[in-house]
Amino acid sequence: MKKTALIMGSDSDLPIVEKAISVLKKLDMPYTVHIMSAHRTPERTAEFAKAAADNGYGVLVAFAGKAAHLAGVIAAHTTLPVIGVPIKGSDLGGLDALLATVQMPSGIPVATVAIDGGANAAWLAARMLSVCEPELAEKLSDEKLRMAQEVEAKERKLNA
Repeated sequence: MKKTALIMGSDSDLPIVEKAISVLKKLDMPYTVHIMSAHRTPERTAEFAKAAADNGYGVLVAFAGKAAHLAGVIAAHTTLPVIGVPIKGSDLGGLDALLATVQMPSGIPVATVAIDGGANAAWLAARMLSVCEPELAEKLSDEKLRMAQEVEAKERKLNA
């Protein structure tokens, strides 16, 4: 199975990254975690993105707040799918990061999840990789069924 890279702009993003790690572990997906900066380590970030496919990655997830250029810089240097996770990091509550992540130029797409949406970024990465991984697709189907069963159990409890 292809690996998923979780790339945070700062170690302050780790609590949101840990939500993604939890999902990837639950699904037995291989992953790596990195700290890179679009502004402070631009060459290293570009080199990582350029080599990611050859290094066994299938999807790259970028976590960044404020100006949040990380996902866009990564997407500019790879053809792999990139998922951006805007992080609350300013007085704007993450809206600045959301807009910076989602407003990419044509041809440099970044799939963007909700502010602080680390778990959903991992779920989306799993869905992307499941296209070519039947075992992962089955795990996702099982998880959807489990979630539905939880809702039904809550409904029964509410009406009991």
